[in-house]
Amino acid sequence: MIKYKVVEISTVTDEEIEKAVNSLVSEGWSFDGVNFAMRESSKRPAMAFIFFTKESSE
Repeated sequence: MIKYKVVEISTVTDEEIEKAVNSLVSEGWSFDGVNFAMRESSKRPAMAFIFFTKESSE
């Protein structure tokens, strides 16, 4: 069985994304992907959603 985890980041910088990915990968999660929520008035993302997976024995 595969477990999924989604992390929401509201301050979208490379440092914050790196921090979240490194933290969860060190806990045994595998990085699966990232999606960005954009603002209409800006080219910078308003939020990022980072997806992780993990094998579960349950």
